[in-house]
Amino acid sequence: MISIRSERPNSRLTRRETATHRYSLGQSVRLKRSFNTVQESREIYQITARLPPRGDSLQYRIRSEAERHERMATEDSLEPVHVSRNDEGAALLERTFGDGQGTKA
Repeated sequence: MISIRSERPNSRLTRRETATHRYSLGQSVRLKRSFNTVQESREIYQITARLPPRGDSLQYRIRSEAERHERMATEDSLEPVHVSRNDEGAALLERTFGDGQGTKA
């Protein structure tokens, strides 16, 4: 009986490394502008969950204070935002994660 190898002799084995999320829970982000869409406001969102990758793109669940629902966004469609505690996103952070109870300063 003749056995046939399905592997090519010169093919390289590729090791798939686990991708790490760039953004953390509670971090403020905004959607990047794209050429195909007109974004009236540059709304600020908070990361509410890290989701498993879909293909090669890491995913996040994000939420805005102005919306009642959450969105799913890929990492490459987000950009970080630096907000102060007086910004509108602070209220959502406090509702979601509390006021830091149980953490040591």
